[in-house]
Amino acid sequence: MTIRYRNNLLASTLLVGAAAIANPAFAQTASTDTSAETSSSDIVVTGTLVRNPNLVSSVPVTVIGSEEIALRQRNTAEELVRDLPGVTPSIGSAVNNGNGGAAYADLRGLGNFRNVVLIDGNRIVPSSATGRTDLNNIPLALIERADVLTGGAATTYGADAVSGVLNFITRQDFSGFEANVSNQITQRGDGNVFRGDLTVGANFDDGKGNAVLSIGYQKAKPVYQGARTFSQNQYTSTSGFAGGSGTTTPSRFTTGGSAYSVIDQNTGAVRAYRSRGTAAAPSDAFNFAPYNIFQTPFKRFNIYGAGHYDVADGIQVYTRGTFSKNTVNTIIAPSGVFGSQLTIPYSNPYLTPALRAAMCAGNGLTTAQCNAASLATSPTDPNFRTFNTTVGRRTTEVGPRVSEYVTTMFDYRAGAKFDITNSINLDINGSYGESENRQTQSGYVLLSRVRSAVYATNTTSCLGNAPNGAPLTAGTGCVPLNLFGPTGSIAANQIPYLTGNSFSQQKASLAQARALLTGDFGVTSPWASDPISFAAGTEYRKYTASQSADSLSQTAGELGGAGGAITNFNGGYDVVEGYSEVIAPLVSDKPGFESLTVEGGLRYSKYSVDAPGKPSFKTTTYKGGLTWEPISGIKFRGEYQRAVRAPNITELFAPSVVGLTNLSYDPCAGAAPTTNANLRAVCLAQGAPANSIGRILVPTGAQAAATTSGNLGLRPEKSDSYTLGIVLQPKGLIPGLSITVDYYHIKIKDAISQPTPDDAINLCFGNRTGAGISAAAASNPLCTAIRRNPVTGGLDGDPATTGGLNFVASNAGQVLTDGIDFGFNYRRDLGFAKLDLGMQGNYTRRAEFQATPVSIVRDCVGVYSTSCGSPASAGPSSSAGSLQPKFTFQQRTTLSRGALDVSLLWRHISPMNAEDGTTTFNGTIAGNAASNGALAGRTYNFGHIKAYDYFDLAFRVGVTDNLDVTLTVTNLLDKAPPIVGNTIGSTSFNSGNTYPSTYDALGRRFLMGAKLKF
Repeated sequence: MTIRYRNNLLASTLLVGAAAIANPAFAQTASTDTSAETSSSDIVVTGTLVRNPNLVSSVPVTVIGSEEIALRQRNTAEELVRDLPGVTPSIGSAVNNGNGGAAYADLRGLGNFRNVVLIDGNRIVPSSATGRTDLNNIPLALIERADVLTGGAATTYGADAVSGVLNFITRQDFSGFEANVSNQITQRGDGNVFRGDLTVGANFDDGKGNAVLSIGYQKAKPVYQGARTFSQNQYTSTSGFAGGSGTTTPSRFTTGGSAYSVIDQNTGAVRAYRSRGTAAAPSDAFNFAPYNIFQTPFKRFNIYGAGHYDVADGIQVYTRGTFSKNTVNTIIAPSGVFGSQLTIPYSNPYLTPALRAAMCAGNGLTTAQCNAASLATSPTDPNFRTFNTTVGRRTTEVGPRVSEYVTTMFDYRAGAKFDITNSINLDINGSYGESENRQTQSGYVLLSRVRSAVYATNTTSCLGNAPNGAPLTAGTGCVPLNLFGPTGSIAANQIPYLTGNSFSQQKASLAQARALLTGDFGVTSPWASDPISFAAGTEYRKYTASQSADSLSQTAGELGGAGGAITNFNGGYDVVEGYSEVIAPLVSDKPGFESLTVEGGLRYSKYSVDAPGKPSFKTTTYKGGLTWEPISGIKFRGEYQRAVRAPNITELFAPSVVGLTNLSYDPCAGAAPTTNANLRAVCLAQGAPANSIGRILVPTGAQAAATTSGNLGLRPEKSDSYTLGIVLQPKGLIPGLSITVDYYHIKIKDAISQPTPDDAINLCFGNRTGAGISAAAASNPLCTAIRRNPVTGGLDGDPATTGGLNFVASNAGQVLTDGIDFGFNYRRDLGFAKLDLGMQGNYTRRAEFQATPVSIVRDCVGVYSTSCGSPASAGPSSSAGSLQPKFTFQQRTTLSRGALDVSLLWRHISPMNAEDGTTTFNGTIAGNAASNGALAGRTYNFGHIKAYDYFDLAFRVGVTDNLDVTLTVTNLLDKAPPIVGNTIGSTSFNSGNTYPSTYDALGRRFLMGAKLKF
């Protein structure tokens, strides 16, 4: 067993900084490695439908072998591919606020909606209306290898494969019994992850059939940001002050207009709200950091089964089914009243004298009127008066907001293969899958009930139907609410009426049917030895999806701090396709032409959208490639691809909805509009009240409102991509060495996109400063499309009244990325041990995105900001905000001696900088821990991240012929993540003052796994 394991390790794990690029792009040559075979012994070459054991890929394919998966001990497919060079972190286990209960991959930083995820070359049902595949559903225990092809692949796999494909190849011929168990914990004693898998398989009827079944369970516990010193406080990236949210405690409220005030908890006096703090006067902002988490709680139960049977010579039937139930919990800071307007009687029992006096003065009441109103307890009293105020109050007494996402998914496929001739095969199959993601939100206060509970004149009963409040009838349980005291002023008996759980769900389905004919023509080039191979087929796919929610979720602003409403919609489309591929070896074993092969492909697609008038559109994709080996050991390769991405159901059908985006500045904030008449006019035209000018604040927590919607007028985006590379295998000069270098270039035209937050502002204001504004005009539609808070004039507030930025989806975007992939493998027997060296790296030259023809061309390589990240598509399918370093590599060194392997993985990330024009803090954080948080006194540059290097050490030992034990130490040197503050990127990826999806926020972790097999 030990020798067999050693050979497998050498054959399947060498590189990719962990991955088996043991022949990454040229591993598709004839090989005895059965990890590249399916149950029918077809060689699976990711990137082509042609099945031929002698094919050589013309594009680079990164291969992650099963032994590499074991060494890394990752628990989900997203964690496995997240760190690969050329892959940008997307939604996954390190994303909390913004995680919708699923995990995705983002190839080349082009967006997690621009790639296709496959199991054994076939699509599985997407997780939602955005068309993305949830990587939590991939059964890792049965994965033989994962192929990652980055670059256009729509000709082979259909639309969406603009940035590439992830193809997970399963062990369909598995025979025996295998049990895997692993446990993970951080050095600080938290972050426990347990995983167990059981796989059984057998051959039967003299080898005519095989069946395999794998069952898995996993449970991960949270790691709170409050458990790490660097994330105990939220720091503003521009100033270096410990800040937070303006929805705070004690309450923040407006007096006599838009100026925010608070009640001083020491004196009871009303004073101006402090968004920034000093040693003498700390900020009033709420520190939400300790409630948030770095590792989301996760629980998964999955079943995967497959089987095939040779019913007769040349006829095989097969089937595959997968079921998964995943539960993801996201935990964020407590709910509250997030800048909503409340109507309150002057005789409210909880109003302090100072606050009542301030409200009376701000609303023009005399002292006599104020005193009379304070005593009027009935609306029928002539002296009864109320005032309106915009309130920000964090209801810490209720506890954190928790969103539980339960995803249930099944996908079933069945088919038959026929040997038409000795060299021509027909595969006919069909599949159907459904996914349901159900969200339960708890810990949220209901705004309509808050409005009723403050509409009171005594401490035991509410007055009645408050403006915009919940209707009150006998037995509704309304208890008057104290929003005007310190933390803890909301009593336990006040909470039940305020809160309620809400529900929403997303459903998706995918029905597929395909017929694929593969083989060769029986014709060989006069100068070659292998025949010309082909693949031709037709395919039908039907997508449907829907989103539904209860009345609480559908009401904008009702759930305190939930963002916009969740609107009901449903839609679908179907596509009929025909396609063909040809691979032709032209020359072999001739001087100057050890081999020369050309390939080509064509796919025609017709889409029909389930909407009035049945809109339809047609696309054609094509590819051409070449490999040339002039002499043994030197190979040149290249390929061109025209790919497309059809708009997904969200982009087509989603109704207009107000949500949240990230924006840390506002041209209308501060004094600028008081000195610039042009700017003042624009701010007023956007809905800011006159009395707010000069007192507008930047969006609280760097989160602004934003309006998005789908668009049935969208059409497919098109991309042109090509790769050019060289493969070196100098067997005679340096045995065991292989080197690959590939240049890639991907350009997307008519990209389905929406403006970035910076774009939406700059399209109106021209730039960020009041004095320099020249393009802004009160009559400009790009300016009036921005809608401000009608009370405060800000870009944040109640989503029922504040539309914020306008993100219009269109086909106006342009995207471009190019760079170089490189890697090497080297194997040598040192006598006392065997040495394996491997590396996979990526240099990204450009990552440009232009949202509209008049937007700036933004190059985000090595840059971070609220606008840099994956190019945004319409609606919530955006994953903007993740980092794309200029240079990354992973290098693995493995020594094998007897039953023991010792393996070191080196992960490198090049330096990053804040986007030009972004103001960042650079210096020593002022004050002390009491006034300015746990990092006070330390020196940081929030505008720069130095190069980062991580080391992971793994030991694996074959204890017996049936038992392997692996110990992996991740982040061996316990390297802390870079600190950049919490407002310089998107909420999903810039969290805990760092970027936890790119950099390790958990610290040193110990992972132990055991595999028992018979």
